[in-house]
Amino acid sequence: MGPSSSLLILFLLSWSGHLRGQQHHLVEYMERRLAALEERLAQCQDQSSRHAAELRDFKNKMLPLLEVAEKEREALRTEADTIAGRVDRLEREVDYLETQNPALPCVEFDEKVTGGPGTKGKGRRNEKYDMVTDCGYTISQVRSMKILKRFGGPAGLWTKDPLGPTEKIYVLDGTQNDTAFVFPRLRDFTLAMAARKASRVRVPFPWVGTGQLVYGGFLYYARRPPGGPGGGGELENTLQLIKFHLANRTVVDSSVFPAEGLIPPYGLTTDTYIDLAADEEGLWAVYATREDDRHLCLAKLDPQTLDTEQQWDTPCPRENAEAAFVICGTLYVVYNTRPASRARIQCSFDASGTLTPERAALPYFPRRYGAHASLRYNPRERQLYAWDDGYQIVYKLEMRQKEEEV
Repeated sequence: MGPSSSLLILFLLSWSGHLRGQQHHLVEYMERRLAALEERLAQCQDQSSRHAAELRDFKNKMLPLLEVAEKEREALRTEADTIAGRVDRLEREVDYLETQNPALPCVEFDEKVTGGPGTKGKGRRNEKYDMVTDCGYTISQVRSMKILKRFGGPAGLWTKDPLGPTEKIYVLDGTQNDTAFVFPRLRDFTLAMAARKASRVRVPFPWVGTGQLVYGGFLYYARRPPGGPGGGGELENTLQLIKFHLANRTVVDSSVFPAEGLIPPYGLTTDTYIDLAADEEGLWAVYATREDDRHLCLAKLDPQTLDTEQQWDTPCPRENAEAAFVICGTLYVVYNTRPASRARIQCSFDASGTLTPERAALPYFPRRYGAHASLRYNPRERQLYAWDDGYQIVYKLEMRQKEEEV
């Protein structure tokens, strides 16, 4: 073995000793890290055990309280059900009593109504209306209510055309606006982004109130002419009726409504001056004037020319009235309170004289404590389309013959 081999052996031996020293330090470092991890794991385990014990204690404390709360909730529910049952019984008893004793405001007459010295003129004949159809039924009760959605502001109108396509929905939001929404079908109106599915129809003059009507492909509405209600001038307290063709988007006729000193017919809906309605007999208008500021008036209109065919002074009071509609020539007025409570038909007036006050039902609307901004009757469906504080509602009606006893 030469000198070079000896040097190589010595180098390898010294290098292996250096490696063993590094390995020793590495092992010591790893042992220290593992010991630190074990200590942290032990701390975490202790904390977890402590938290688990605290949660068990909290659970043991809360369980009796939850049992007590559940018992109290059940007691409150039972009490609420009992109160609701008592309220229902009370309302049925009130309905029965008021059926036996009709509400006094509906039979309130004075000289202006009965034809005394203060009888109104200007073509208001108060003659019996001659029915042009064989329609002879009246409301028995408001059978059900369905809330469709919430669209627009607190006041507005939504309806169908009783003589037009059965599916189209017309929505007129607000009491002073010039744009109507037209939906192809009810399903499109109920969608979350309903406005995107609607076509918009803009009328040349803004409407006033919520008394508009869609009938036979036309939009009938009242506009405030220059000098109209609140505007001063010779047309103070007069309104102009507009007949607007929805397909052609043109005004085909207009007429100043033949009544002076117009005031809102409904004490609780003060933005409406003329409320247009349609039934099996055709087109009607509900209004009031300063000459008799206590009661509503009814007029039969010609839908072709907007001429007033007949007019009546009704015994239905304006006070606390919120909306009205016409079925088979009978005006039904809905009353409420302020703040709003449960609405009720409290007065009816049959222009033909067939339905007497004693035989007229005075039903409540289903339990919903809101305020009707508008009500539109659809004679084809026998349903009411209502706008109630921005909610669109459908009421299904149950009918009976006018001659039947209540």
